[in-house]
Amino acid sequence: MYHAVSSAPGEATRALSVTPEAFGEQMALIADLGLTPVRTADLAAHWRSGRPLPARPVLITFDDGYEGVHRHALPVLAKHGFAATLFVTTGWLRGPHDNGEALDTMLDWDQVRELAAADVEIGGHSHTHPQLDQLPDDVLRRELIWCKEIVSDRLGTVPASFAYPYGYSSRRVREAVRETGYAQALAVGNGLARRRQGPYALRRVTVRRATGIEEFQRLVEGRAITRTFARDLALTKGYAMVRRVRQVRRKAIRSRV
Repeated sequence: MYHAVSSAPGEATRALSVTPEAFGEQMALIADLGLTPVRTADLAAHWRSGRPLPARPVLITFDDGYEGVHRHALPVLAKHGFAATLFVTTGWLRGPHDNGEALDTMLDWDQVRELAAADVEIGGHSHTHPQLDQLPDDVLRRELIWCKEIVSDRLGTVPASFAYPYGYSSRRVREAVRETGYAQALAVGNGLARRRQGPYALRRVTVRRATGIEEFQRLVEGRAITRTFARDLALTKGYAMVRRVRQVRRKAIRSRV
């Protein structure tokens, strides 16, 4: 899971960004290891209908829609003939739906179309990038539907895949994503994607600015992932409890109104 690919990211995106040089080195390693990148929709088709996958498949995904995915990542992907998936926050992209809340320089829709034409699957990532599990039902569904309809309108194809902003979801959110028409959805979880997770809670591992090439190799080979992300996993478990309490309180308040 990538976010920004940039030499000079903004402060808000720096920790989860990678430099163009690091991204190039990481993609070269994937090629050297004999891994074959596939799109998220290809993985879903394999699990749902048995459509064959290449040996040693890997997902390369980008969240949000930062401009560097087109400027820096696309040439590297094209060089290696790699497929990828980009999950766009439609209210952040430059153009008629821009709400002015983006954290850094974003793609415009012409660039998104160029990515789509270059074997990059375009998926949804909500409209305004909220914490979906904290939203009331009507706002949650509006976020999902707006995102799907805008992508469909701008690209002429319905997005098949979704990624949860911040990685946060719940049974209610996952059901809403399924009912909106997305065929699969990705979380974070910092673990390998397994079929038993189900099509709406697939895990990914985070690549960030501090990820060195040795650590990256361990991640793509599935080695020492739990140890690498031990602190992240502990924080995630603790915060999940806090979030559940907040959600219960919100429901109680709404029921009294």
